[in-house]
Amino acid sequence: MSIAVVILNWNGKKLLEQFLPSVVLFSESANIYVADNASTDDSVSFVSVTYPQIRILQNKKNEGYAKGYNLALESLTEDIFVLLNSDVEVTENWLSPVIAEFERDQKLVAAQPKILDHKNKNYFEYAGAAGGYIDKLGYPYCRGRIFNTIEKDEGQYNDVARIFWASGACFYIRRKAFWDEGGFDEDFFAHQEEIDLCWRLQARGGLIKYVGNAAVYHVGAATLDSGSPRKTFYNFRNTLLALLKNVKGAKVWWLLLQRLALDALAGIQFLLQGKVGHFLAVIRAHFSFYGLVPKFIQKRKKQASTIKYFRIKSVVWNYFIAKKRNFNNLI
Repeated sequence: MSIAVVILNWNGKKLLEQFLPSVVLFSESANIYVADNASTDDSVSFVSVTYPQIRILQNKKNEGYAKGYNLALESLTEDIFVLLNSDVEVTENWLSPVIAEFERDQKLVAAQPKILDHKNKNYFEYAGAAGGYIDKLGYPYCRGRIFNTIEKDEGQYNDVARIFWASGACFYIRRKAFWDEGGFDEDFFAHQEEIDLCWRLQARGGLIKYVGNAAVYHVGAATLDSGSPRKTFYNFRNTLLALLKNVKGAKVWWLLLQRLALDALAGIQFLLQGKVGHFLAVIRAHFSFYGLVPKFIQKRKKQASTIKYFRIKSVVWNYFIAKKRNFNNLI
């Protein structure tokens, strides 16, 4: 199978300097691309001069993660796209086990490897860990990470497992499946667009998997600080959009009402902690969501599905009330 490793870049010269060497060294079986979102630093010239074997895919402006990748991938013909964050260090065996799983299982449409913390390499990393899930209200969590509790990697997830979503930090997907679903939903801009895409892929009968004998190390929050109100905005808004778009039936409105109430509590908590920017981000997220409701009602007519998308009803209850902080305790 032909492989395209595609790294989305925006003013990321320092990250490219740090992490491209491992990608070039350990990706001999793949074609490597840097998809540039109209950077204003000299990252593009750095790549062109230092790594002439890497092809630059140039977007005219910063289109975010979703549209940025959609535009960049249009011209590529490889069988498998590997969408890789610019702040990821790959390892010697990061491609072949996952590609072998694609070759073995024709229903497999998207996958991720083990994602470990670059700063603390014995622990999983927040953005993906050992594969992602969501609960009934759309809260994402992972094997190896529930909210801010991160598990140590002790081999407990050295397996191949079906998951609900694969992390956008290191996202493998069949080209045909990607375009059959129309790519990422550009209204998400950034954050949780991979959850929405994985939801749609599974509604068509595809499988999403985690392959634990391949590993990468992710810095996390290098392109958008995890403490940024902007990230809070996208996370809160996009969860609501994903639910509205993908949950079939009138029950979605009850789910959204519950989420709105919990989001209000989260906003109050931000305010009590003195995080005014995050409090305002939650409010802005809701107003942005309300503005997109008519558009997403039209989308749900085509894409809402009856597939069971959750393993547990409430990760919030499990974590904060029942004090279950380990993934295996949730099952």
